Amino acid sequence: MKLYHAPGSCSQAICIVLQETGLNVEIVKVDARKHLLEDKTSYYDLSELGYVPLLQLDDGTLLHEGPVIAQYLADQRPELGLVPAYGTMERYRLLEWLNFLTSEVHKGFIPLLYAVAAGKWVDTAGPKLESRYAWIDQQLAGKRFLLGDTFTIADAYLFALTGWGRAAWMKSVYNANIDFSSHRHLQAWYERVRDRPTVQRVLGADGLRGN
Repeated sequence: MKLYHAPGSCSQAICIVLQETGLNVEIVKVDARKHLLEDKTSYYDLSELGYVPLLQLDDGTLLHEGPVIAQYLADQRPELGLVPAYGTMERYRLLEWLNFLTSEVHKGFIPLLYAVAAGKWVDTAGPKLESRYAWIDQQLAGKRFLLGDTFTIADAYLFALTGWGRAAWMKSVYNANIDFSSHRHLQAWYERVRDRPTVQRVLGADGLRGN
């Protein structure tokens, strides 16, 4: 299998899942700005959508969308608990989190990532995103991870997204100045996830260990 990944992007979550599962998957880096592979071929030749992550299975099948790819990979190692079992309420709670993170947090960052094009919309998008993080902070009270005591793919996804708001380069280039200082549960969770050896390996590979 091959994972197409752009360092610092949401595909970081999939890299974390791969480290957690220990699956043998080749990482192919993509220049997200130029849409080029490392050999300078166009990424659009492979993915018409042009964004990461993209998982190519051994038979050539392409699987898009991070939350789906994460579930597929985690289901290859069900004994690890990265995803709860099918049919359980815990699995639906996981899906609930993945949908929330996709629609309310991931997409919430978009106006900040493209602040010039978004114009005045940034003035609305920023506070809304901060309110979503305030809610997440409340949900983490008394918990080690989003679903309780077990690290799941939802934690990997939220970690990758939260890194955008914490990174100095994001704040200076994209105006993604999200204030996490009052969210003590979120901060403790972030440090807990960041300190996992699997996460440290991903950050190191992408040159982001200082985040």
